[in-house]
Amino acid sequence: MGLFYFYPLGSILGISFARGETNLTSGIIDALASPSVRGVLWFTIWQATLSTLLTLLIGLPGAYLFARYDFRGKAFLRTLTGIPFVMPTLVVATAFNALLGSSGWLNIGLMSAFNLAEPPIQFAYTLGAILLAHVFYNTTIVLRIVGDFWAHLNPRLEQAGRVLGANRWQTARQVTLPLLAPAIAAAALLVFIFDFTSFGVILILGGPRFATLEVEIFTVSQFNLPLAASLSALQLACTLGLTVAYTRLSARLARPLSLRPHSHALRKLNTWRRRVFSGGMILFLLVMFVSPLAALGARSFTRLEPERRQRTEVEGGFTLDFYKELANNERASMFYAPPSKAISISLGYAVITVFFALALGLPAAWALARQTNSLFNSLVDPILMLPLGTSAVTLGLGLIVALDHPPIDLRASPILLPLAHTLVAFPFVVRSLAPALRSIQPRLRQAAAVLGATPGQVLRYVDLPLVGRAVLVAATFAFTISLGEFGASALIARPEFPTIPVMIYRFLSQPGGLNFGQALALSSILMVVTAASMLAIDRLRIADIGEF
Repeated sequence: MGLFYFYPLGSILGISFARGETNLTSGIIDALASPSVRGVLWFTIWQATLSTLLTLLIGLPGAYLFARYDFRGKAFLRTLTGIPFVMPTLVVATAFNALLGSSGWLNIGLMSAFNLAEPPIQFAYTLGAILLAHVFYNTTIVLRIVGDFWAHLNPRLEQAGRVLGANRWQTARQVTLPLLAPAIAAAALLVFIFDFTSFGVILILGGPRFATLEVEIFTVSQFNLPLAASLSALQLACTLGLTVAYTRLSARLARPLSLRPHSHALRKLNTWRRRVFSGGMILFLLVMFVSPLAALGARSFTRLEPERRQRTEVEGGFTLDFYKELANNERASMFYAPPSKAISISLGYAVITVFFALALGLPAAWALARQTNSLFNSLVDPILMLPLGTSAVTLGLGLIVALDHPPIDLRASPILLPLAHTLVAFPFVVRSLAPALRSIQPRLRQAAAVLGATPGQVLRYVDLPLVGRAVLVAATFAFTISLGEFGASALIARPEFPTIPVMIYRFLSQPGGLNFGQALALSSILMVVTAASMLAIDRLRIADIGEF
């Protein structure tokens, strides 16, 4: 982390400070003096705030549904709502374009039904598109963090309030809400961090009208590196502060409370009010999470005729043309990689990322789990979580700036991208492994030692079998995050070695139905892989152990 995280970020800060003429922070102050930069910063903050509020508005009723009610298909619905969390942002943006864009299914249906010449819904390049994609992407964070904590609260606390004369509203406000406050605040902070550093969604759905700090850094870095460094330093200060606050709130969730097993708090849907609420919420979640992904998959197998758009006819109906074109290199260029090569490159990078992330994450999680010193954990845990709140674009820019001269010149090395992916995946690996390692009973290790086992044998025969599933979960997280990472890849990936998200962005940036179709095909492939990864994570997850 010192070599590939703190040193690159220190290089970014060094360039930003060198830009100042009077003091260290004058470079950032000069950047903030620009009305355009202030406008970008203000939009970044308030769109993240609005997105977070909307996510809580939808996520809290869903968290209550999962925490308090037992119904058929609950496990499947829970897994389904978790798929967007590991879904690459470019895939999410492409999915909403396939559903609500000018050539999306909803516009096609309305134009066909009412014989319209133009799409009635203007979705792309609007604030509503950004907010909707953010809510889709981050609702599962609220469902998981708040829902899991809520499910283990002792229901007798609420019952005691009712016995003492409190009505439903008073019980919720004076008993349940104060107990849930740390979980809600932690979920809100994490959602805000992801919205604050949003890149792919803003780039594709926001277009030229909207830009966050992340998009501005990516754009400015191509022609004004000092200004990009100042913007990166500004964003870094914001996100790192939020990350430290998040780790403090996460620690509060581990404080002893009157908790009970999940099954003790579950209720049956035996009244009409419960059935109406649960049925409406389940239907809403299904429509919200299934419709964009289903639209993406269906659109990738359909060729529309753009010249006859006013009639919204489908040329040839079902087609595999977009998938067949993924293996072609129409330019016949040595410096152009066909999409099929991008798939193999991404898979190779993902395998390397898994190896690096586990090699770093396992000993880090081990140290956090074995240390009983609260001071150690309070200092080290936030440091290990710092990459979670660091912009991927800023991280990529720092790696390019810092590692471009001997003795460490990796700017043209293919290993630079897996290193960036490892840093992005590292917090998820630690958060998946540390709770599982803490759950191991010390007496098991002591019994093995009494029977003559060496520390290495204790690790091999006691610890690893008990946390093997958590290791697989962490590896799956690292693999999936590497496949879908776009922010750092957009800056680091060489033209002849693109990743799948970089290739999707290239296709979406070029005109033509074939380019759009290939972007849909690649997005669908990535969607299937990430959905399968989420299914594997939920299947391998040990009860509710693990923060994500």
